[in-house]
Amino acid sequence: MRYWQQSFERIKQIIIKEFIQAFRDKKLRFLLFGPPIIQLFLFGYAVTVDVHNILTTVLDLDRSKESRELIQKLDASGYFTITHTAASVEEIRDLLDRGEVICAVQINRGFGKDIEKGISTEVQVIVDGTYSNTALIAQGYANRIIGAYARKQMRQNTAGGATIDLRSTSWYNPDLKSRNYFVPGVIATVILIIALMLTSMAVVREREVGTMEQLMVTPIKPLELMLGKTIPFAVIGFIDMFLITLIGIFWFGVPIRGSLLILLAGTGIYLLSVLGTGLLISTVSKTQQQALMASMLFIMPAILLSGFAFPIESMPEIFQYVTYINPLRYFLIIIRGVFLKGIGLDILWSQMVILFLLGFVVMALSVARFKKRLR
Repeated sequence: MRYWQQSFERIKQIIIKEFIQAFRDKKLRFLLFGPPIIQLFLFGYAVTVDVHNILTTVLDLDRSKESRELIQKLDASGYFTITHTAASVEEIRDLLDRGEVICAVQINRGFGKDIEKGISTEVQVIVDGTYSNTALIAQGYANRIIGAYARKQMRQNTAGGATIDLRSTSWYNPDLKSRNYFVPGVIATVILIIALMLTSMAVVREREVGTMEQLMVTPIKPLELMLGKTIPFAVIGFIDMFLITLIGIFWFGVPIRGSLLILLAGTGIYLLSVLGTGLLISTVSKTQQQALMASMLFIMPAILLSGFAFPIESMPEIFQYVTYINPLRYFLIIIRGVFLKGIGLDILWSQMVILFLLGFVVMALSVARFKKRLR
């Protein structure tokens, strides 16, 4: 018992030291909380993106020659990639909940007969409003393709002028507000940037100013020193998450439909990967400049290959495989699922398990490297 009390006391003193060192510098205090708020306002008001390639499922209740022809037109357009054939509306909802498709096209019974008779008929397009920009583009593409098909039928049909009434519906983000899409992404990227950069420079800073040797002649053990170095930045990561979440909800009106407990759990698992990566960078860097450059070399590809701004499906295949080792990819699915879809662990558990495994591997490598570097 005495051993654990002494160990806890040593970790506590390191944590206090890190907080004092982080908050006594006015510039650093601003960097901890100022950039997250600035980024939130920039992405909330100013950022727009273009996308290509839309994962789609089709529910064909008519199964006529005309419905198959329309589906073929959609698939051959190059804009829609039909990856699933749904058997029911419930299956469409499940595919959209899991993020396996972004768009669903439903062709109702009687579609072919209505076309033959030259009377109006309906086609419903359902889009995942979580990806607001992609949803808008999908609606535009569907309107153009289905409209062209209707005009072709009008020219060929001697019975009359058949028209297709396109009914578009956006789930999860009905107004297709881009800030609802970007604000959860900002939370994930801010946690990545702040926690990674602070952790990567923490150990290097001690070595540069000569205090690492002083710490090593004390009874502090390597594991205690590592915990003392990382826990403060984990706390700061949670504070930034809460800060931006509150601003997003009460200032921008971004809905949060899911469980805060799931969001907290996902953030904790995500921080395991981020802090582990920062610690690993700190063990291979000799100066703070090297640690800063190494952090930037990790951060930029992580953001670009996460699905934050550009759909992963639009990337070259080799880069799509690279995204599987990117923790930001999985946390974006978790945080957007909690904010906009309100989904729970029954769907998000696989993302959390993969994120935990990535974090465990990175942290294990970091700890091994950290201990070796301290010897």
